[in-house]
Amino acid sequence: MPKTGKEKGEETRRLIIAIDGPAGSGKSTTAKLLAERLGYHYLDTGAMYRAVTLKVIREGISRGEKDRVAELVDRTRIELRYVGGKMRVFLDGEDVTELIRSPEVDREISWVSQIPQVRRRMVQLQREMAREGGVIAEGRDMGTVVFPDADLKIYLTATAEERGKRRWLELRKRGIQLTLEEVVDEIKRRDRMDISRKISPLRKAKDAVLLNTTDLSVRDQVEAIARLVRRIVRKGKHSDMVRQRT
Repeated sequence: MPKTGKEKGEETRRLIIAIDGPAGSGKSTTAKLLAERLGYHYLDTGAMYRAVTLKVIREGISRGEKDRVAELVDRTRIELRYVGGKMRVFLDGEDVTELIRSPEVDREISWVSQIPQVRRRMVQLQREMAREGGVIAEGRDMGTVVFPDADLKIYLTATAEERGKRRWLELRKRGIQLTLEEVVDEIKRRDRMDISRKISPLRKAKDAVLLNTTDLSVRDQVEAIARLVRRIVRKGKHSDMVRQRT
């Protein structure tokens, strides 16, 4: 985990920053770059749920076998480690960073992540990882459930068509051939499931800043959030100073 870093003329403090939003809204890329800029730890909570889902698929567990999933998560080890300066996801010691981004995991993750035992275990791990602050946490319930007292909450959004296009381009780069229409339909299906689920549904926290990324570049997204961080630091909201970046 990065512990130090400098950026010319900019001070920051060890905050907890929660970034939520639907699939394809730019959470992961924005959170990664913001973490690099601030010298913070990037907490990819979606990757943690994806890792559990990959294990569910590998063990041949069907959607009706929630008790088996609940038992499985208790014997599953998930770690987020920096390797060569990049975040990697490990499932029971295996690097699954690329494997968890498959369309198959996309299709199954929503029902797996709704299981109470899965969410309880993941929330426990996420809070442990953020215990010392200095964290950019992104997901779907960071500001509403996992870190309700986060120093800064952001809700990223974009049209389903734009989010589908981004996901489609990402899949093409990895050699996965799906039509744009198929990917947009999957995005909309994920939205319906995430918004309507009974446990930790996707929603904007009341005190979150809404940021529509449809017409924003990644650089613009990062800069917009960085400005909010600087504003918090100037107000002295957080008592634990960290460093200056150059």
